[in-house]
Amino acid sequence: MTTFDSTKLPLKDLLKDIVNGKIQLPDFQRGWVWDDEHVRSLLVSLGRSFPVGAVMLLETGGAVRFQVRPVENVALDTLSAPERLILDGQQRLTTLTQVLKLSGPVKTTTDKGKPVDRYYYIHIPTALAGSDRLDEAIIATDGSRQQRSDFGRKIDLDVSTRELECQQLYFPCSEILEAMDWLQDLYQHNAAAVPQFFEFKKQVLDAYNEYQIPLIVLKKETSKEAVCLVFEKVNTGGVPLSVFELVTATYAADGYNLRDDWFGSALRQVGSRHRRLAKESILKSVENTDFLQAVTMLHTVEKRRADLAEGRTGKQVTPVSAKRASVLDLPLEAYQRWADPVEQGFLRAAKFLRQECFTATRDLPYRTQLAPLAAVLALVGAEERWREPRIYQKLAQWYWCGVLGELYGGAVETRMANDVEELLAWIAAEGTPPRTIGDAAFQVERLAWLSTRNSAAYKGINVLVLREGAHDLYWKSRIRDLEADEVALDIHHIFPRDWCEKQKIPRRRYDSIINKTPISYRANRMIGGAAPSSYLADLQAHKQVQLDEAEMDALLASHRIPVAALRADDFEAFYDQRQQNLLALIEGVMGKQVAAAPLVEVDSHAR
Repeated sequence: MTTFDSTKLPLKDLLKDIVNGKIQLPDFQRGWVWDDEHVRSLLVSLGRSFPVGAVMLLETGGAVRFQVRPVENVALDTLSAPERLILDGQQRLTTLTQVLKLSGPVKTTTDKGKPVDRYYYIHIPTALAGSDRLDEAIIATDGSRQQRSDFGRKIDLDVSTRELECQQLYFPCSEILEAMDWLQDLYQHNAAAVPQFFEFKKQVLDAYNEYQIPLIVLKKETSKEAVCLVFEKVNTGGVPLSVFELVTATYAADGYNLRDDWFGSALRQVGSRHRRLAKESILKSVENTDFLQAVTMLHTVEKRRADLAEGRTGKQVTPVSAKRASVLDLPLEAYQRWADPVEQGFLRAAKFLRQECFTATRDLPYRTQLAPLAAVLALVGAEERWREPRIYQKLAQWYWCGVLGELYGGAVETRMANDVEELLAWIAAEGTPPRTIGDAAFQVERLAWLSTRNSAAYKGINVLVLREGAHDLYWKSRIRDLEADEVALDIHHIFPRDWCEKQKIPRRRYDSIINKTPISYRANRMIGGAAPSSYLADLQAHKQVQLDEAEMDALLASHRIPVAALRADDFEAFYDQRQQNLLALIEGVMGKQVAAAPLVEVDSHAR
């Protein structure tokens, strides 16, 4: 069964329905103002009977409910329920409504974006000179119905009264669809021009009055997901809508302001959920769609459990889901039930990540892994249960498998939902480990290719070193403590780049994370480009450091750096041994063995 009808409707009837409120906008449609040139171009196209594209509408009265609003500047006596909503064609219909149906000035902009008021006119003699002159005939005045030059000091055209319009034969575009009142005034002020007006009506005005707009009307049975998808496909001129904006519009129809709940409102004295989360540095990147996904997963977990308890099977059982369609179908009552627990879940996630030594957003491997973590912690976090060693160990293994297995990049809605369901069952000792743990694999060769923060595994391994208590080579304190005190830190080469290049060591090897570790800016400045044996001696002897070899060796060992190879300036021995040390850390958190096969050189062109 088709979900839409296609037809045509006279432009004047379409605009009449807009000003009467029968056609309105879904509230998620952003306000839109076309610039003056676009307005004039549209008027010319209609006057010359050129196609201006189809309009897409949605029948109301079905399962899809949105908060609605009138087209810009349309004042309705009562907020009556519309019969149809505009999905595509907002800019064109808003423009034509303001120009052809409303008496006030058109709210538009200059080509530089400056807001201006405009009235549009057609100069009758120019328009009658030929259809190719219509572009020249359609002019715009300012809000006082004048055209000025010389920085506003000189009036070039004044049509500020009906008498001046008639005498100079400038026909207001707001009268195009109802020209008889202007004609009566023309009889009074310039009767000699009446025959010219009738010719103008025949050649120009009739084209507007007879213009048919192609319509595509989505039936009210169309699903919300399909409506939103269609809207985004056709809305190429604007910014794509997020799930949050669409859900906001849906909830607004029931009198609930989701935007206030997330962003807060001083006017309505509503606190911001987003600001409360952002007090935790690691949660500053959390988006409203992440939050909605976590709520949706808990809602579908609850529905699935209820279905199973009632003995349902197969497709009768609700799947746990974080997919777009499920978020769009999230009932308002479900959001209100789960929003506060999910907020607490995110805050517990921040505590968990701090325990694992993640402190800043830039070090977070995957933002997408926060939603399933928060959903799980919303259910198992009461009374700090998540800190219990048995539960914590499972959470940590799952998290690190996702990071080091690099499983949470791209489209991960299915993995998120599976992990929530399976992790909850595993924690309750009612299931096997989540499939993310089973799917995760770390290849030895991967270490050699990790060289920038663009990789989740790179970020993860850096944090693993910190997690094991790495100390700075200059300040001698734990790096995680220095980070908390906002000391300048970064990831730097252990064998300096300059030294490596002089030794003809391939960049791929010396730039790998195997040859990098987090240290302070001060320590890195002292390292410079010297050989390790040289810079270690300088560091140990520095008046602010003053360490003997054993003490420095202990600091180096905290980074899993093979001390003897480093002091001997033996890059190859250092590289092989530190590779094994890092692999041991990786195996420890993933809970599975990584095959320590010899690293084979691979030509960069054959990678």
